[in-house]
Amino acid sequence: MPDAPEGFLDYAPAPESTSLLSLKEQYGLFINGDFVEGSGSPFATISPATEKTITHVTEASEGDVDAAVQAARGAFDTTWSRMSGSERGKYLFRIARLIQERARELAVAETLDNGKPIKESRDVDVPLAAAWFFYYAGWADKLEYAGAGPQVRPLGVAAQVIPWNFPLLMLAWKIAPALAAGNTVVIKPAETTPLSALLFAEILQQADLPPGVVNIITGAGTTGRFLVEHPDVNKVAFTGSTAVGREIARAVAGTDKKLTLELGGKAANIVFDDAPLEQAIEGIVDGIFFNQGHVCCAGSRLLVQENIEEEVVSRLKERLSTLRLGDPLDKNTDIGAVNSAAQLERIRTLSQAGEEEGAERWSAPCTIPDQGFWWAPTVFTGVETSHRIAREEIFGPVLSVMSFRTPAEAIAKANNTPYGLSAGIWSDKGSKVLAVADKLHAGVIWSNTYNRFDPASPFGGYKESGYGREGGRHGLLAYLSTATTRKGRTR
Repeated sequence: MPDAPEGFLDYAPAPESTSLLSLKEQYGLFINGDFVEGSGSPFATISPATEKTITHVTEASEGDVDAAVQAARGAFDTTWSRMSGSERGKYLFRIARLIQERARELAVAETLDNGKPIKESRDVDVPLAAAWFFYYAGWADKLEYAGAGPQVRPLGVAAQVIPWNFPLLMLAWKIAPALAAGNTVVIKPAETTPLSALLFAEILQQADLPPGVVNIITGAGTTGRFLVEHPDVNKVAFTGSTAVGREIARAVAGTDKKLTLELGGKAANIVFDDAPLEQAIEGIVDGIFFNQGHVCCAGSRLLVQENIEEEVVSRLKERLSTLRLGDPLDKNTDIGAVNSAAQLERIRTLSQAGEEEGAERWSAPCTIPDQGFWWAPTVFTGVETSHRIAREEIFGPVLSVMSFRTPAEAIAKANNTPYGLSAGIWSDKGSKVLAVADKLHAGVIWSNTYNRFDPASPFGGYKESGYGREGGRHGLLAYLSTATTRKGRTR
């Protein structure tokens, strides 16, 4: 921050220690219960806050992917699908407890590798990851009550590809329901954030999970393509960009593979003039500046009723001026580092487009570190629905503000997007919230809050935000079948 204003409370640095981590110089692939060298080339994973190398990981080749899928197939046929639900549940409970036991270590690894503030990793990502395993552990022996029909069966081998914005949490969202349903897994974390997945592999070993039930392969897009297109995969689950989601849908088309896609978003956060403004300001901040805006359901379009727009923007700027940008491992930090140089360039390009198209840009006053990838919290006012910053997913700490006069106009503007993942509504009238929510084209709608998640609540979108649901009973159904498929794929 710049010179603190009078009365401003300053903070001494409170960094979390990286000595909690005991990292290897290089990690191989986790296949059939063990770390193996793999045949691909090693690549570095770096800290986005310092650009320093953390460790090296292996890029899985097509042969490595095949070995992982065959390990998963063997475990499915001989062990995991034949195990009782109560026994599978015990393993999931054990994994959840181990995540809790190693929570501090996992939080440091996530922050170091991803760039998000340690308080978010510590208080959100890791506890929710454990909660997901606890929740689905309880479902493992109750599959017949999930609503899928009689004689439910697992699908087989699940190929899962997860993004870099919530590496450990997205891993839990994918693996927990798949295992509870009796499937085995091959999962590929994002190439920029593989670290927590590799530490999770150690947790699987601690839990004595049978070999081959979960296999973890690292690499970039080519590795993911080998996995998605593998002929012995029964289910594909992907979280990431809409562009890649389209490619996966084309690759899976014409096969008998089940598919769920959780893709991009351009959510509207709607604030009416009867909203509790102090609460709404905090919700706006949480909605777009949490995790540096690296959130698919981020409230990146703020729709404010015209008669309170000036007050809301003024209060918002005042609040953003108090956020602390800097070392993600510092417990006082609110805004960490952007995950990669490529993502920083996208944020910069779209922000420049916003200015060129006539929107007014304001960035919170803060000191940008010399090393790493950083972007100050930014607000654009005077935004039109035709502007790129109102249409394209920026995936960074950039907010576009637009106004409306009536609920009908708010609904029209909110729905004026190819995405349909999430939305927020702020009003003290429940009837208004319900009436507006009923007309919004969004899979998840928050009322007088934002970015709140629970493993019992399904999450997913419509239109170009994908299809299928994760979390809750709905997330379990995505990994179950009542029909017998070809030999060797179900019990």
